[in-house]
Amino acid sequence: MRTFFKVLLILVLIAGCWACGGPRPITSQTSQAAAQSGELRFKIPAGWVAEPTTSKMRFAQFKLPHGDQDSEDGSLVVYYFGQGEGGSVQANLDRWIGQMVQPDGGDSKSKAQTKTLTLNGLNVTMLDITGTYTAEMMPGAGDKQDKSGYRLRAAVVETPKGAYYAKEVGPSATIAKWDQAFSAFVNSFEFK
Repeated sequence: MRTFFKVLLILVLIAGCWACGGPRPITSQTSQAAAQSGELRFKIPAGWVAEPTTSKMRFAQFKLPHGDQDSEDGSLVVYYFGQGEGGSVQANLDRWIGQMVQPDGGDSKSKAQTKTLTLNGLNVTMLDITGTYTAEMMPGAGDKQDKSGYRLRAAVVETPKGAYYAKEVGPSATIAKWDQAFSAFVNSFEFK
C-alpha cells in the first residue's frame, strides 16, 4: 500500500512540474534573438541585457546600460496579464502619464506624446514623456520613486490573445541612447 502512495505522489509531483512549465528562457541577447510570449514575438536589440523576470506578470525584462551622461541604467519590462486583463490601453497610458510629474508643475498629459500605428497587423499605441518619475517602488506599497530628469516610453500591443505592455524608463540621456533600439524592438513585434 505504501508503494502505491509513493508512486502516486511521484506522479502528482511530475505532473505538477510539467504543468508549471518553468521559466521562459531567453536564449540570446543578440539582435537576431527572438523572445516569445504566448504568440507575441520580438527581436532583442544588441546591447540590452536580459534579466530574470521578477514576477509572473513579467514576460521579459532588460537592463539598458546607462549613457556617458548618466550613472543609472534604464529598464524595459514587457508585461502580459492574460486575455482581457491588465486594463484598457487608455487606462495604462493615463497611469503611466500620472507617474511623471513636470518640473514646472504643468500638466503631464499635455506634455505626453502618443501615437497609434499598425505594425505587422497589430495595433500598437506608443507613449513618450519626460519629467520626474514618481511610480511606486512596489505596487501597493505607497513608497514612491523621486527621479528627476527621467523619460518613460511605452508601447501597448493589442493581439488576439490580449494586450502586451512594454515600458521603458530611465534617465533621459540613457533612454535617448536607446531610441533607435527601442524603435527597432517595437517594429519587430509579430503575432504568430
